[in-house]
Amino acid sequence: MTKTLIRVLGVCFLLFAGATCFAQTLVMASTTSTEQSGLFQHLLPEFKKSTGIEVKVVALGTGQALDMGRRGDADILFVHDQVAEEKFVADGFGIKRFPVMYNDFVLIGPASDPAKAVGKEIMTALKNLAATNASFISRGDKSGTHAAELRYWKNANLENKGTGYKECGCGMGPALNIASSTDAYVLADRGTWLSFKNRGSMKILVEGDSRLFNQYGVIAVNPVKHPHVKVDIAQKFIDWVISPIGQATIASYKIGGEQLFFPNAAR
Repeated sequence: MTKTLIRVLGVCFLLFAGATCFAQTLVMASTTSTEQSGLFQHLLPEFKKSTGIEVKVVALGTGQALDMGRRGDADILFVHDQVAEEKFVADGFGIKRFPVMYNDFVLIGPASDPAKAVGKEIMTALKNLAATNASFISRGDKSGTHAAELRYWKNANLENKGTGYKECGCGMGPALNIASSTDAYVLADRGTWLSFKNRGSMKILVEGDSRLFNQYGVIAVNPVKHPHVKVDIAQKFIDWVISPIGQATIASYKIGGEQLFFPNAAR
């Protein structure tokens, strides 16, 4: 061992009190809503401060994030489509699913509301949109939001969504931008909506329906399928984010005094 290397290791020991000198990096596949809402910019620096672990986020729709996990291209998933998440674990690609937090979906539309969608029931609103051929922007990207939206149309018995229905194949932020610029309706998670700046005349028209509940979960990718994944540090993130300090950090994230996500790991 050279004298230079010995000095470097000695400095590292003094600076980090025995912690590793070489930063560990975790690859997390997650949703556009967690990134575009600003949650990760708030959450992940606190995790790094506590553990020294860097998290590299790849923000996709939940379906694409799960596909990354199936290929072994991510160490951990932070997503929001419980049915798909449970199948991911049941198929052996994930070790265990842990609930982390929730918020809700909201139906956004122009303040003039030409389709008369405003109300407390998402099914009634969608029926009005279909009947009036109202312009509706669907993410169309196999995300958790897209899966929820399709579930609502199906439960409303609406195979025909009207001629105004368009898929953008894009994330939550771009979908909101398209809806804002075209006076269209769109289903959004509340977190991204609260952080969205380009609202124009758009407003929340439907909220409070229990069916709009939006649960997030976290899953470490199974090393039995992909031996190279960093399961040890993935579990460190899980342990931290469901701990009292991680849950309190989620709860403390607010925009304009309004809380975006509500921790429920201990439920």
